[in-house]
Amino acid sequence: MLAFVSIAPEDHWEHMSAEIAPLIRMIENSGLAYELGPMGTTIEGEPDAVFELLKRMHLEMRGRSRRVSTFIKIDDQVDRPMGRMRAKVEAVRDKLRE
Repeated sequence: MLAFVSIAPEDHWEHMSAEIAPLIRMIENSGLAYELGPMGTTIEGEPDAVFELLKRMHLEMRGRSRRVSTFIKIDDQVDRPMGRMRAKVEAVRDKLRE
């Protein structure tokens, strides 16, 4: 499963890196594959592990902010192996080299 997540404290709109860094540390500690982006992070793993991590990340931010905006986009393709996150990016790069 791939999950794109963007979690933002609604009361800290500028310079959010200090608010986001603890969430990235949570992902690192989970052992799941991830890719940090400028507008969100993509996480790859088994559904139960991904959903549990997303919940913990949201609750972590909620504990530090009066209001939290969480956007999650899921790509759950049962017959596909892990490693799709990087493979999808490489497929586009391959097309660009043609």
